[in-house]
Amino acid sequence: MPQYDKMQAYHDGEFKPLFEAKLSIWDSIIMLGDGVFEMTRTFGHKPFMLDRHLDRLWRSMKLSQIDPGISQDEVKDLSLKVLELNKPYLESELDFFIRHDVSRGVVPYYARCANTKVHPTIVISAVPLIEYVARVSWAFEEGIHAVVPVQRSIPPYYLDPKLKTRSRLHYQMANLQAQRVDPRAWAVLMDEHGFLTEGTSSNFHIIKGDTIYTPEGRDILRGISRGYVAEIAEAVGLKFEEANIEPYDVHAADEAFFTASSYCMVPVSHFDCRPVGTGKPGPVVKKLLAEWSRRVGVDIVAQAKAAEKYL
Repeated sequence: MPQYDKMQAYHDGEFKPLFEAKLSIWDSIIMLGDGVFEMTRTFGHKPFMLDRHLDRLWRSMKLSQIDPGISQDEVKDLSLKVLELNKPYLESELDFFIRHDVSRGVVPYYARCANTKVHPTIVISAVPLIEYVARVSWAFEEGIHAVVPVQRSIPPYYLDPKLKTRSRLHYQMANLQAQRVDPRAWAVLMDEHGFLTEGTSSNFHIIKGDTIYTPEGRDILRGISRGYVAEIAEAVGLKFEEANIEPYDVHAADEAFFTASSYCMVPVSHFDCRPVGTGKPGPVVKKLLAEWSRRVGVDIVAQAKAAEKYL
């Protein structure tokens, strides 16, 4: 088993035991959802596209007007240090999720309650990538039931979805609504114009013929894994295009899938209670997964199944 009690995290200027890296109840990320974050996985205990995740973290901070008081290169060095500190305490068959959480710090009104000066909160941790992959391992063979909930995406004139922030109550509401239809369903949000946007903490894609279609990058989080699929599509003979996708298009698709940093990609077998294609994970998604696994030197599906015994 992973030795959580020996793992370390970086918290506001120092390394400390993971269990001691705690936020104040007065922190803005708790009180207001006022914080940004990134989650970067490893393959074979090596970071995967860490620079791209940090680039996006810095864009999110810039647009949120959060000054971390530290450079991107320094955060990268600290991230690698946290990873090295924790490698001895995780089995080689498992991988890490490197987490970056940055907030504006304690809300000024409550600085005295917190007994601290107001300064940005920075937490960097490397935690075992178990829950995220083991709990979806079944989906690689069965496929996900994707459901469009009543909850809509937040329009960009309220909050730009390209920022990766902790303001995510709308995601949670969408999940709860989808799970009323099917306890294992995943939500796919729709915008105010009737176009599909994204999943909750994931990007959504469909396949028709030799082309992968994904919602336009206008009103979504532009996922790192979404971008990587675009890169590997050509290697397996596919085109990759952004498009306005309606529910009708999903019902007419051959296949569909979600992407996210943790599980990389999982197939969708049903959409709003109807089968997508054959109603089973299709050959194109399997081909993409195989190519991804080959490039990173880790069997993504096998690793997810192996993680089940650590739950």
